[in-house]
Amino acid sequence: MAEPGSGPGAAAGQVGRRPRLTDVAARAGVSSGLVSLVLRNQPGPSAQTRTRVLEAAQELGYRADRTASLLARRRSHHLGVMMDVRNTFHAELVTDLDAAATGLGYDLVLSTVTPARDERAAAEILLDFRCEALILLGPDDPPGRLNALGRQLPVVVVGRRIRSAAVDAVRAADDKGVAQAVGHLADLGHRDIAFVDGGGGTIAADRRRGYRQAMRRRGFAGQTRVIPGDHTEEAGIRAAAALLAGNSLPTAVIASNDRCAVGLLDALARHGIAVPGSLSVVGYDDSMLARLAHVDLTSVSQDAHEQAGRAVALAVERLENGRTAPREVVLTPHLVTRSTTAPPGR
Repeated sequence: MAEPGSGPGAAAGQVGRRPRLTDVAARAGVSSGLVSLVLRNQPGPSAQTRTRVLEAAQELGYRADRTASLLARRRSHHLGVMMDVRNTFHAELVTDLDAAATGLGYDLVLSTVTPARDERAAAEILLDFRCEALILLGPDDPPGRLNALGRQLPVVVVGRRIRSAAVDAVRAADDKGVAQAVGHLADLGHRDIAFVDGGGGTIAADRRRGYRQAMRRRGFAGQTRVIPGDHTEEAGIRAAAALLAGNSLPTAVIASNDRCAVGLLDALARHGIAVPGSLSVVGYDDSMLARLAHVDLTSVSQDAHEQAGRAVALAVERLENGRTAPREVVLTPHLVTRSTTAPPGR
């Protein structure tokens, strides 16, 4: 066991103090300027000097102070991402956003919306970290507030329709996605198809509208049934209780997202309702939840990979090409059929 004041980091001169660039310079026997060139991989230092500096940095456990580095540069190359950490689809989007940003020479900074932190506070955190552009995942803030933010810096909204004067948007055509779910169930022979609503906000409104329009087009207007809910597992559990308390179960249910659908499936299983034997269930998002083997949920895919790539491209296009006119990219979702849907009574 190393004694205090010995081993790597001892040359920093103070136990517990973070090694500084000057400590690396002293250990390597070169100037601080030369160390800076080596660590930034700039031309000038010889191969021997580079080796000596890098070995000294490793021995000391030196890590560059990114905050100080950013302050010294005019650009941060940071893209700020606001997400709901409880949303599994947002988590998948972040993975794809990170890959797309890295490929274009940018880093992500994440800020989460929680019960204790609203969207405005989450966005302020990203601004404090000198993010050059913001990518907002499924925001609920009104268009006026989002456009005001977009007049400060490039903003891309992912996952929702917005009346845009200053921001870009990437979204799936949610009404068409839900219509595909209705069509799939109708083709299986279902007529009594209920819908668990997603609550307030534009995303939920588009999916609710898509359900009602599709039911009318199929001639099922008389069977339209919208159950209050939101985009959580608890909403699915409450929806199951409402269905079971009614006079008769529908033959199929479409949930406004996968989390709600999973809550619904759990509650149905606890009450001995067979899926899809007694009731077919469809979700929305095609998240990791839907793809789990024991869930195997039929769901509408928004193509997270494509949305992420388009969102990063729009942000970088504004930053590097100077585009100012807002753009909207609307992707066509597609239904992924799994084991939670079947003809009625099977």
